[in-house]
Amino acid sequence: MNTRFRTCGFLLIVAVVILIGCAPTVAPTAAPPTTAPSAATSAPSGGAADFSFALVTPNPRGDRSFIDAAARGAERAISELKVKGNIIEARVETEQEAAVRQAINQKYNIILVLAPTPPEGFVKLATETPNQKFGVPSDIFVDALPDNVAAFQINVHDSSFLGGVVAGLMTKTKTVGAVVGGDSPGLNQFYWAYKQGVKEVCPDCEVLVSYLNFKFSDPTLGKEAALGQFDQGADIIFQVAGRSGEGVISAAKEKGLFALGVDSNQDDVAPGNIIVSVMKRVDAATFLLVKNALENNFKGGFSQIGIKDGATGLSWDEGSTTFATKGPADMTAKLPEVQAKVEEYRAKILDGSFVVCDALADSVAPMAACDSVRAAAQ
Repeated sequence: MNTRFRTCGFLLIVAVVILIGCAPTVAPTAAPPTTAPSAATSAPSGGAADFSFALVTPNPRGDRSFIDAAARGAERAISELKVKGNIIEARVETEQEAAVRQAINQKYNIILVLAPTPPEGFVKLATETPNQKFGVPSDIFVDALPDNVAAFQINVHDSSFLGGVVAGLMTKTKTVGAVVGGDSPGLNQFYWAYKQGVKEVCPDCEVLVSYLNFKFSDPTLGKEAALGQFDQGADIIFQVAGRSGEGVISAAKEKGLFALGVDSNQDDVAPGNIIVSVMKRVDAATFLLVKNALENNFKGGFSQIGIKDGATGLSWDEGSTTFATKGPADMTAKLPEVQAKVEEYRAKILDGSFVVCDALADSVAPMAACDSVRAAAQ
């Protein structure tokens, strides 16, 4: 499990992305998940009216992060591709498999399953329904996939490193933190690289971490973890915790301190308290999976995309100036120097002269870049 994925046909995927920006199956014991038709469950007239897809999420929308990003990609596909679509929101992760079974019965052309839980159970279900196409926009960590499943691995380590550079240069206390949804290679791909970035520019900085035991829908828990780190002297915290991360942002606002957002551009959630967001373009991956299926370009297996493909980056890349205009003057005065350093490291990453720790690659073979962060990751 958690093996680093390899892909064929990667150049085609890269080009499109740039242009657009296992336990046994368990029977459901809870009530069926909710279905959220929102503003876009049917295609506008005159389009590909015979094509339909579903996006099944592990939790409801409203996290202003990972799930909302996938929903934006689905809504874009409905609007631009003129197809029918439905967003099915599991109320809790344990109901996601029941929601997928519901979707299979509806005979969609492709069913997108965001962060399948449990992943092995999803793979078993897909194997049992070989005539149904599935797509995974992000976050499935298994060794292999059946031919009817196409999955993206959006590698976030490079952009998380840049976020760490920001935190390391902006901290006043030389103590920063991270609140992470769980201790796994996929989530540590964010955290380990972030820590490496902090240490690269501030070797004597301390980096605190709190893991939330895979509880992604508990803002109270996220806030408690963040307040604990602020009490230990942290002044900037990177939240990688889904909806629980909203508690981190709330704590930063309450304390008059700072956070880094994740997945979506969260800079405006707490203007002046979020310095920058580490972007994970789940919206782009979602759109592309629908587009490929519609155009008969569906290809099963894993595909990797990352910072070189525009699939990850920082909210500053999209022109966000929220912190620059809303942040305290003593912090915003640092931004030109910080942003210049970020671009310096980005250039080195892109030309291969600097290697960022990748916790997913490290799960297969040790990386020298991960030695220092792996030795004291917790």
